[in-house]
Formats: sequence, structure tokens, C-alpha cells
Amino acid sequence: MADSTYNLNGGFKPTAKRRADLAGPDFFPTPAWATHALIDNEKFDSDIWECACGDGAMSRVLEQTGLPVFSSDLYDRGFGKTGVDFLGSKRRASNIVTNPPYNSAEAFVRAGVERADKKFALLLRLAFLEGANRANTIFKVTPPARVHVFSERITFYMKDATAKGSGTTAYAWFVWDKQASNKTELRWLSPGYKARYSRS
Repeated sequence: MADSTYNLNGGFKPTAKRRADLAGPDFFPTPAWATHALIDNEKFDSDIWECACGDGAMSRVLEQTGLPVFSSDLYDRGFGKTGVDFLGSKRRASNIVTNPPYNSAEAFVRAGVERADKKFALLLRLAFLEGANRANTIFKVTPPARVHVFSERITFYMKDATAKGSGTTAYAWFVWDKQASNKTELRWLSPGYKARYSRS
């Protein structure tokens, strides 16, 4: 039977909410163009840790900066060092960049802000800005330095799924910068990244 969330009036429609794959863990590889949008707008120096690397989709783009990239994941997706629990790890890095599991985003923020010596960048839903609890526990205490809002929608698909339709959720890169002031700057990413890097 067809999944009603994927078909509306006979037409394909991506789900508004990401759902975990059949193996359990939340695994949706990040399109290369979304990571290019980050490294085109944020300068990184020294090492980068991709701490939820999955199959290496984001790590491969980060490696194009020429900086050393350490890739790890709690689960074995055939890339990087596996069995590494970011939330329980004591490892530090100059920069940490990742697309966190949806249901662990707040915990990743707390851990990343603590363990990144320079910059910490998370790809999150734009709606992450909302919520009284986050306003008091995250944004009031450790606000991001910059929020880069995508002008184009990112469509996430489970590994090996057929890419059809377009995304229905707005995303942004949230960047915590230890060298910046304690104020948040809102920026808009220029349209065109999807077309420019879609084959990367």
C-alpha cells in the first residue's frame, strides 16, 4: 500500500517531517550543494570534525577546503571512524561541522559549543529558532554568531531513495563562532547553489 505521506492526489510529495530509515537511526545524507553553501560563506582554518558523518556526503565536500577532516559516526555507514558517540565523547576540535540527528539537535548544540575551539556549524531547520525552552537554554546563553538561511529548499532523502519532488521545510546553517561577539547576525544565502553544485 502506498504511503499517504508520499502521495497526495496521485502525485509524489516529500514528507514535511524527516523519518528514520528502517534500520532505526536518523540517516539522511546531506546534498553536496548544501555543504558548499557553508564553506563558500564561512572561512575555516585548522582541523574540522564531522561528527555524524554517515556515508561521508558532507565530509567529502569539507575535504575540498584542503583542511584536515576527521569523520566519525555512532553507526557504521561505510565511512569514517564508527562507534563514536559524539554526545559522550571528550574529543575536541578546532571546528565541528555536521547535520545532526533530528531528535538530538539540542544535545548536539550543547556538546558542540563546548568542544569546538573556533567554530561550530550545524545544519538545522529554520524553525529551530523558535521555542521558549531553546530561547532560555540555548539562545540566551550561547547564541549563534550567524544564521545562514537557505533561499532554496533542501530535500533530504533516505539513502538510495529515488529523488523526486521538492522539500517543504526551510533550513539554515547555524554557526557558533568563538571569535565573534555575543550577537546573532541573520544572513540569506544567495539562490543558485543547488544548480551550481547539484552534481558535486
